[in-house]
Amino acid sequence: MFDLIVGIIAATGVLGVAVLMFAENIFPPLPSEVIMPLAGFAAARGDIDFVFLVIAGTAGAVLGAWVWYEIGRRVGLERLRRWSASHGRWLTLAPDEVDRIAGLFTRSGALTVFLGRLLPTVRTFISIPAGVTRMPLADFLVWTSAGTALFTFTLAYAGYRLEAHYDRVEAWLNPLTTGVLAFAVLGYLYRLVTFRPRPGAGVHDG
Repeated sequence: MFDLIVGIIAATGVLGVAVLMFAENIFPPLPSEVIMPLAGFAAARGDIDFVFLVIAGTAGAVLGAWVWYEIGRRVGLERLRRWSASHGRWLTLAPDEVDRIAGLFTRSGALTVFLGRLLPTVRTFISIPAGVTRMPLADFLVWTSAGTALFTFTLAYAGYRLEAHYDRVEAWLNPLTTGVLAFAVLGYLYRLVTFRPRPGAGVHDG
């Protein structure tokens, strides 16, 4: 896998980094915690420029996040409320919980998006509630870009500094990524089993 990814990056340059990060944000078959340290490793070898790879990685990831934002925006808050009223168990969301999430993004959407982009797994899907709650697109792009740039730079710099010892980064980050994903799956299953909507917690009028 190491040789494959480094070969792709060496052959396609920063465009390959952008495409890999875009794909990772749409459906993460290969996490950014692997892509960006290896891109940093390629930069340390002189295959690509470090600054441009960070810019390309950030741009690809932000474009992928924008896709999820648009999906959330097209669903919309009222439709999500109706879905939660009809299929709340499978969504593990009751209408009143949808309203609480909307309130969170109304009060501190910028901080929520920024911090969410720093967390494995969460960073892929934090864009959906931002879109559902109609967070202003300009604000979303600014804070998504800020969190993504910090995350991308950190991973790339670790790969650049460790160079041939990139596997130390992977060895530390892979368990973290797996742990967050496992926590998310177990959390969903727990919510699915214990889901009990409050009586009277239906769709708001208007």
